[in-house]
Amino acid sequence: MAKLTKNQKAAVEKYDPSKLYEISEACGVLKEITFTKFDASVELAVNLGVDPRKANQMVRGVVTLPNGTGKVTRVLVLCTPDKENEAKEAGADYVGLDDYIEKIKGGWTDIDVIICTPSVMAKVGPIGRILGPRGLMPNPKTGTVTMDIATAVKDVKGGKIDFKVDKTGIVHCAVGKVSFTPEQIYENVKAVLSAIAKLKPQALKGTYMKSAAVCTTMSPGVKLDIKGFVAD
Repeated sequence: MAKLTKNQKAAVEKYDPSKLYEISEACGVLKEITFTKFDASVELAVNLGVDPRKANQMVRGVVTLPNGTGKVTRVLVLCTPDKENEAKEAGADYVGLDDYIEKIKGGWTDIDVIICTPSVMAKVGPIGRILGPRGLMPNPKTGTVTMDIATAVKDVKGGKIDFKVDKTGIVHCAVGKVSFTPEQIYENVKAVLSAIAKLKPQALKGTYMKSAAVCTTMSPGVKLDIKGFVAD
């Protein structure tokens, strides 16, 4: 087993790795066990009792974090010329169509979210093999394929995120920064857990939300007591 660093030892001494912490308490613990010199991201992982291979047990949704993500979200809007001003005024970082599609084909993916109108999906489809694995493919279910470009851009800039269970049955998502107050982190974590709880597949038999933990970019995980969100 690898030796613990000085900071790792200090972190372990400040909390009990086997304990289930109340969410509000866990958010305070996170700030005590994070020793990075940069503003680390706070991440939530929720282990679900679903089988993602079955279409009727797929869990995917969107949620607006009450306190935002804490990072600058770079938004690309792919649209026809009549929608470009709307996108720019709403705060989109990049706006266009054919030129950006060509840039993406050439390997450019220096963006966090892509929003487009339904009319341009025929052009966006062929680059799906590039966007899909990076989680950038626009999707009507997440509000990133829409005619209301202004609202979509403002929502994303304001802290709207989408989440999706992975092939191992776990939902991972960033819920803020370590510079946030414990209360801000708590509110964001609670918002995501509430959104996931509402998406329990009807076809699922057994426990839905099995466990959850929060951590920062380089901290240990802090296990959460989520019984208040479990409605089996």
